[in-house]
Amino acid sequence: MEKRDVVIVGSGPAGHTAALYSSRANLKPLVLEGHEPGGQLTTTTDVENFPGFPEGVQGPDLMDKMKKQAERFGTQYWQKNVVKVDLNKKPFLINCEDGTEIEAKTVIISTGASAKYLGLPNEKELIGKGVSACATCDGFFFRNKIVHVVGGGDTAMEEANFLTRFAEKVTIIHRRGSLRASKPMQQRVFDNPKIDILWNTVVEEILFDDNGVKGIRVKNTETNESTERQTDGFFLGIGHTPNTSFLGDQVQLDENGFIKTENGPDTNIPGVFACGDVQDPFYRQAITAAGSGCMAAMKVEKFLEDEESK
Repeated sequence: MEKRDVVIVGSGPAGHTAALYSSRANLKPLVLEGHEPGGQLTTTTDVENFPGFPEGVQGPDLMDKMKKQAERFGTQYWQKNVVKVDLNKKPFLINCEDGTEIEAKTVIISTGASAKYLGLPNEKELIGKGVSACATCDGFFFRNKIVHVVGGGDTAMEEANFLTRFAEKVTIIHRRGSLRASKPMQQRVFDNPKIDILWNTVVEEILFDDNGVKGIRVKNTETNESTERQTDGFFLGIGHTPNTSFLGDQVQLDENGFIKTENGPDTNIPGVFACGDVQDPFYRQAITAAGSGCMAAMKVEKFLEDEESK
């Protein structure tokens, strides 16, 4: 059985940064990359808000550079997916999909959160070509353009309001006749002259050409009438699902399934830390994920030192 001082589950900006710091501390970390090595940034084209890249950087290239930097200091990466963990005893036990078992003195969870999609044809293939689930990441690319946001909760309202800083017109598409967002968030939308709302409407199809998204086909749920609308961008504002199913009920989660942390990356289990989008429903940025990965690694180093001195 493999035995490690620290195992990092997940390999986005948080996981790679945690690996870099823990490997430089000579902890010889093992990173279990999962089914989507590099996380959400591997599906992102232009990243223009990560410090140090004045001309921008491709998401996959940024993740590759982070991984190589961590490997340079001794991090080992396994492309294995974790299906179950036992955090009720020490050392912790990690079970992978292929049957591999690993014992770990400490665990860093950096499995991220997956954007919720509608399941439309070509939806995911058009990410970075007009389809987005992050207004703060991609809003800049839609300056003076027409965009649509689907959703009726706080996430959609936040996305729509943010997009009005750049877009010429923002239309919210909601399948019901009233919003479920908080009253203050609703009022901000109603008061914004750049935002329209399509009530009782669902999206049937994303229309595109070789240059990307050019429109959408929507249907009114009361009249069943379908119409086509021109748009340059289609934003999903229906939330994110944190990737925590493998944890069972062992780690405390909030009402939306995100890992609860205190003092930075601390979970309710000593020796288990969380960083990145799996514990951050608010910022969800590569730079904040990387910062939290640094904190998790430093906490691991301190935890192991304290355990050895006992």
